[in-house]
Amino acid sequence: MSTQHWQSVADIELMQKRARMLQSIRAFFVQLDVMEVDTPSISIAAVTDLHIESFVTNMQHQNYYLQTSPEYPMKRLLASGYPSIYQICKVYRCEEQGIFHNPEFMMLEWYRLGFDYKQLMQEVSSLLDLLSKENELSTQTDKVSYQQAFMQSVGIDPLSISVEDCRQCCVRQQIDVPQGMSDDNVDEWLDWILTQAVAPAFNRTGFTILYDYPASQCALATISADGSVAERFEVFYGELELANGFNELTDAHEQRQRFEADNKKRQLAGLDVMPIDEHFLQALEAGFPKCAGVAIGLDRLLMVLTGKAEISDVLAFPFDRA
Repeated sequence: MSTQHWQSVADIELMQKRARMLQSIRAFFVQLDVMEVDTPSISIAAVTDLHIESFVTNMQHQNYYLQTSPEYPMKRLLASGYPSIYQICKVYRCEEQGIFHNPEFMMLEWYRLGFDYKQLMQEVSSLLDLLSKENELSTQTDKVSYQQAFMQSVGIDPLSISVEDCRQCCVRQQIDVPQGMSDDNVDEWLDWILTQAVAPAFNRTGFTILYDYPASQCALATISADGSVAERFEVFYGELELANGFNELTDAHEQRQRFEADNKKRQLAGLDVMPIDEHFLQALEAGFPKCAGVAIGLDRLLMVLTGKAEISDVLAFPFDRA
């Protein structure tokens, strides 16, 4: 180990910018009368998402999991009668360190009672505009539906497409396809095309809000009345994903079915089945208010605001120096 690894990677000036960003975020929510909260970082339950792995530890023969998001406990607060709330916290995902990934990172998550996801998209835009101006960053925010983005970039309709259509699209667009791609999972192909061709076509010096994902990619979002799309959005800067937001699902029965379906997919993929958060489901059963919520990765956002190329550039101590 290098004798210099005790030193901070990010310099003091950049850490001052991080501190000012956090101060500005808190001031933004004070003006909106949104309450700051704090919830546990460790739980006996974990996320079931196929693409997210939790850190696990064991105490007295019981597994506990570090939070990958404060979502479930924050929603328990909302079901308990709390007003609109936000939280700034550390979250943990068991994945390799990379240019845009650090296993421990900072997240901003908030929930707005009575909002739908399109109102929340506008509030996210306002926050991004504020932080950009404070850092003398000239940006704009574009909004485009998932369907529009695919049709404009690669000429396919993602809401009515087959795996074979996706395969042919990759041939036309000269997109290299990795081995092992599914023969029956359209969403896997759409995710690949999104990262390889659609997102790279976004404005490289501005924010893009991509909304109305296919209903099959609903995650924890509600589905539109006609069943065609999930009422969710993601925020990108160039092709870098920064945020994920939803019209929040309130039906406990449907949420349990989604968790169980996730675990079946994990089992088929050879991954551990995750313990479902029963406290969260009980909160939904007790009555959950209409709201929209969003989570933003603050380290990635700080990269954008300061013009840094790697997430390690904005951390005092990246994972390999922790």
